[in-house]
Amino acid sequence: MLLKVTHLDAFYGDLQALHGVSIGVDAGESVALVGANGAGKTTFLKCVAGLIEQKHGSMVFAGNEISRAPAEAVARLGIALTPEGRMLFPSLNVEENLQMGGLSRRPGYWDLRRIYALFPLLAERRLQMPNTLSGGQQGLVAIGRALMANPRLLLCDEISLGLAPVAVDLIYTSFATIRAEGTAIVLVEQDVKRASAASDRIYCLLEGRVTLEGGSRDLEADVLTHAYFGT
Repeated sequence: MLLKVTHLDAFYGDLQALHGVSIGVDAGESVALVGANGAGKTTFLKCVAGLIEQKHGSMVFAGNEISRAPAEAVARLGIALTPEGRMLFPSLNVEENLQMGGLSRRPGYWDLRRIYALFPLLAERRLQMPNTLSGGQQGLVAIGRALMANPRLLLCDEISLGLAPVAVDLIYTSFATIRAEGTAIVLVEQDVKRASAASDRIYCLLEGRVTLEGGSRDLEADVLTHAYFGT
């Protein structure tokens, strides 16, 4: 198992956002986290990435306990986050944004040449500023920037939110190539149908708790709906 999270509690001040969450990800696997807004999906990713300090429980990545590790240490171990909203550097062009992902200099498959081969559109727009790109194109830059860190685990937070279907299809198509190079993916998604198609296993979160876990192609729609909405 590449990532093993056990009994994770997370807090924003006095507000508890996660309650005893236990989730595992195998090497090279794609795992989807689904749930409504406020379910705790983004909080979970931020905990794994070392961005939330108020948390309890165990998080072990590639044999290393990371529950108290700062974000920069987590990144050096091989975890990269594609954040909700993409959060590109507005003063840097496309290629410079991509290069920011490689500052850790982790060895591996991904470099600028291979990012451009995966997303040829970015090669054409490498000198453009992020605000001149469409939302879908910005999403490609965010994924490419994360891949430049050569992660063993890629965390993707709501990357399809607000994008046109053709842009979402392009992003999801890239996951097969990313996984083929040995990178595991944790995908936060509200679209259960799309998440099921792109993952091996699904965890459903409701109000900060895991309500369902199983193989993506094994879960019946009514069972998943109950876990998603708590009805």
